[in-house]
Amino acid sequence: MASSSHKRNHKPATKSIALSEAEREKLQHLLDQLNIRFNNDRLLLQAFTHSSYVNEHRIRSVEDNERLEFLGDAVLELTVSDHLFQRFQTMSEGEMTKLRAAIVCEASLATLAEELQFGDFIFLGKGEEITGGRKRPALLADVFEAFVGALYLDQGIQKVKHFLKQTVFPKIDDGAFSHMMDFKSQLQEFVQRDNSGTIHYEIKKEIGPAHNREFISCVFLNEETLGEGRGRSKKEAEQHAAQQALEKLTARIEKE
Repeated sequence: MASSSHKRNHKPATKSIALSEAEREKLQHLLDQLNIRFNNDRLLLQAFTHSSYVNEHRIRSVEDNERLEFLGDAVLELTVSDHLFQRFQTMSEGEMTKLRAAIVCEASLATLAEELQFGDFIFLGKGEEITGGRKRPALLADVFEAFVGALYLDQGIQKVKHFLKQTVFPKIDDGAFSHMMDFKSQLQEFVQRDNSGTIHYEIKKEIGPAHNREFISCVFLNEETLGEGRGRSKKEAEQHAAQQALEKLTARIEKE
């Protein structure tokens, strides 16, 4: 009876994902740089687990990252929307919608994942690995969203904002997505609304050789310099100058 009972209670060893020592050290280095420490390592590993890996290895105890991706997508929409609402107080709903779409689109998220070297940590099936899945934009974007979802479940919305303040928000504030925005039109509307005067732009300087030229533009309200911007084209430099001018005018209104 004892041996029969022993057989009934015996459970097969649970399969799990195991990192090599080198992989673990590299992942820990990334987390240290981001000042992130997961309480639940299973969530972290799940964020990097592609469905092809789970299917190929038949690891029932391990989930792929698709549910985390779903959650992370919603968390990103909320946190990015909040940042845009607080940061750009003269921006219309339509403009914020366009900018948010540019930030959370597949191409942008894939680039962010590449910069963080997330591709190095993804668990892939052999077929997906052979076909270059580790560098596929859609897959990288999914992993970025899944990481955000895992971080949200592990530590909440404030820790997600902390992560985005290091990786995404500075790019927004520096105008990395300004090709989706027209700061010049916003500035013109702002000035016309208050009857403040006339806006004009001047290219103050051109730096570098012809094949790698950088322009510096200033924007003036009447004779007052409101902003200065740099760019690889005159148009880009003017957009950045207009963005700085909007920030200055908004700050003035807040002090009044």
